[in-house]
Amino acid sequence: MTPLHIIKIGGNVIDNSENLYHFLKDFTALEGYKILVHGGGKVATQLSETLGIEAKLVDGRRITDIETLRVVTMVYGGLINKNIVAQLQRFGNNAIGLTGADGNFIRTKKRPVKTIDYGFVGDIDEKSIDPQNISRLMEAGFTPVFCAITHDGEGQLLNTNADTIASALAVSLAKLYSTTLVYCFEKKGVLMDINDEESIIRDIDPVRYEELKLKQIIHSGMLPKLDNAFTAISCGVKAVIIGRSDELSQLKNKQPFGTRLSKSI
Repeated sequence: MTPLHIIKIGGNVIDNSENLYHFLKDFTALEGYKILVHGGGKVATQLSETLGIEAKLVDGRRITDIETLRVVTMVYGGLINKNIVAQLQRFGNNAIGLTGADGNFIRTKKRPVKTIDYGFVGDIDEKSIDPQNISRLMEAGFTPVFCAITHDGEGQLLNTNADTIASALAVSLAKLYSTTLVYCFEKKGVLMDINDEESIIRDIDPVRYEELKLKQIIHSGMLPKLDNAFTAISCGVKAVIIGRSDELSQLKNKQPFGTRLSKSI
């Protein structure tokens, strides 16, 4: 099967123009098919404050009311997405910026109201992604750049978690490609010692993961990330890599990069 890299970046890359420049240069240098997924960084929060729109958070999760949806659509789908696309074109990468509504690529369902009303937030299910049309786009020579905005098929845009979009894309496209999902974040990988940046655990399989959890080496905020990663692997994704954006070039050069999660070490 043809290799495909799906790479997700967050605020630590988006909010720093120098980091973004170097990352996009390294991203362009990766061979084969690739997809970039990005979140929103601090820009949406800053614009909301400027417009007098108060950010509403419950247990660290943003509530997306209609005013917030307008802001994140402008920022994620407009300013950030088109800035990334323009810079990729600069490097000779024929990128195309997308929301989930474009091409009906990602259709989600508005999160139902239970104890909390999250507003205009979209949840992904197994039928959300259209892998065939995304494949046609890549085979036509385009690099898709997805922001964190999807739609419900009824004319409503929805704010959707970028990590979840990246994972769902990887699972869906794993039927067509040998797919590796890469999460770029601020650490070099999963660490044995959170205070030692060099204590990277290079490879984790499901057995090792259980051992690391029992020893409390992996805990709290990393658990949902790794649980989701192993779920993606169980659904056909070849591997999930967690590493720092400024080391992405090591992936192209076949050098150790971040922490690699896979079925077997």
